Amino acid sequence: MDMQSEFDRLLFFEHARKTAETTYAKDPLDAENLTRWGGALLELSQFQNVPDSKKMISEAISKLEEALLVSPNRHDTLWCLGNAYTSHAFITPELEEAKEYFNKATIYFQQAVDEEPTNELYLKSLEVAAKAPELHTEIHKQAAAQAAMGATAGPSSTSATAKSAKKKKSSDLKYDIFGWVILAVGIVAWVGFAKSHMPPSPPTPR
Repeated sequence: MDMQSEFDRLLFFEHARKTAETTYAKDPLDAENLTRWGGALLELSQFQNVPDSKKMISEAISKLEEALLVSPNRHDTLWCLGNAYTSHAFITPELEEAKEYFNKATIYFQQAVDEEPTNELYLKSLEVAAKAPELHTEIHKQAAAQAAMGATAGPSSTSATAKSAKKKKSSDLKYDIFGWVILAVGIVAWVGFAKSHMPPSPPTPR
């Protein structure tokens, strides 16, 4: 993904976040807006370093849980919460701790499926959630191996190139982790944001 499209995404979701914040000040009980806010925060979290990313994901979870207090059976909110917990799990190196987040994610994905049993995206998320701990182990094993290779390489005239390659690998790894989660959440946030700025549809003739 090129730098310009990355920057555009960052700007878009930052704008979505600020818009949601403004809307919340006017109507704190708008569950759709809270869901959009949580989705935008989840998108923005992937542009942060790991500690800041965790903070932003926690904030997203807080907004989504707030939305569920207003509308407990809202399927897109339940699904976004599943994604938020999955994201949190993947950036948590300790597997046992990560499993707790994966378990929460599975519960929310299942609830989203219960609300909309034919939604293919929800069904796929539930299916992938079952494989998530295995994927977590593999990803962190690769990350540890990459770190070890970097440590044993030693100083050399190509150290800058090695650092650049390592940074790219780390970036690619992060996209692998977030890929299936974030893209879909981004679509939901974008659709919701677009809908909020569209004129009302004319009534359909009976």
